[in-house]
Amino acid sequence: MTMQHYKIVLPEHLNDYGFLFGGNILKWVDEIAYIRVSLDLPGQKFVTVGLDDVTFRHQIVKGQILCFQCEQTRIGKTSVTYQVQVFGERYQRDQHKVLFETHITFVCIDDEGNKAPIQVA
Repeated sequence: MTMQHYKIVLPEHLNDYGFLFGGNILKWVDEIAYIRVSLDLPGQKFVTVGLDDVTFRHQIVKGQILCFQCEQTRIGKTSVTYQVQVFGERYQRDQHKVLFETHITFVCIDDEGNKAPIQVA
């Protein structure tokens, strides 16, 4: 199942060249994927352990509405990985063009912060 989430790029999200600052999209990816893992595996604690294959494919400008699609790609004993793709919903003819994509991995932890087995319902 794929979850979709939307963000709009505001002036405070831009770098000095007028394009989306990469750190903002990474923050949004972390937040959106965390929401997804929390909904997929409720009642458990997860922390981000890595982002892989981070690819900025196209410049993103002020006013662009971004559609984040987040899909689980792997679940292990203690970790889970999601693919996140970002599409533009405004200012381009091909709204199916990927502007940004990455894989983000979370690890399940216990109350002491140690790795814990994922409980799948």
